[in-house]
Amino acid sequence: MTTPPDDLTLIAVALLWGAVAGALLPRAAHRFAVPWEERHDGWRTACPGGHPIRGWLGRARCERCATPYAPGAVGLPLLTAVVCAALAAATGVRPELVVWLLLAPAGVLLAAVDLRVRRLPDPLTLPLAAAALVLLGPAALLPEHAGEWTTALLGALALGAGFLVLHLVHPGGMAYGDVKLALPMGAVLGWYGWPTVMLGTFAAFLLGALYGGALAVAGRAGRRTMIAFGPFMLAGTLAGLLVGAYAA
Repeated sequence: MTTPPDDLTLIAVALLWGAVAGALLPRAAHRFAVPWEERHDGWRTACPGGHPIRGWLGRARCERCATPYAPGAVGLPLLTAVVCAALAAATGVRPELVVWLLLAPAGVLLAAVDLRVRRLPDPLTLPLAAAALVLLGPAALLPEHAGEWTTALLGALALGAGFLVLHLVHPGGMAYGDVKLALPMGAVLGWYGWPTVMLGTFAAFLLGALYGGALAVAGRAGRRTMIAFGPFMLAGTLAGLLVGAYAA
């Protein structure tokens, strides 16, 4: 079975969009990657040499000392391009694809920040939840969409409430940033229905457990070791979204 030319064009466009959008992320990743103990500063305003950083988007290279101050110049564009291409292949020509392509770079940015400093900044998580619901509203009004906005809203509330309960029961195992990230996670998964919400959530915990188990076997983690759960939540969301979009 071959892929129709129109689908190949769509995937190619999504791939290009992801590469361009991902190339704009390194500077933002550096600015948001503030360690937990320095969180009162909000975000970085200078390079390691002390020179001011201008703007939020673009490569992470100081204009004055001409040295890169954060990794990701290749990895972030590549990852964003792959994610966007996979979403295009699974979703096809549907209105919600535009939403997924707009949200994908923000998800990659969140994953990069959490991996670096084990922190999910509020300026990224909360606007992402609002953007997901706002963007899915018009998509629900267009023909040939394959989801429901009401379920997206309920999914955000349900998953946010569920993660909040886990945080209250065991704050050391579920950070408050993960609770906030559960809102956009529930929104995008809820678009395709409750089975997709459950699939994406299960995938997130499974991936996190496998990673933690691998670290324990390698002797690099113990029972009290904290890992960045945000990337696994985002990976689970992507897995659920791909399956939900393909099956819709």
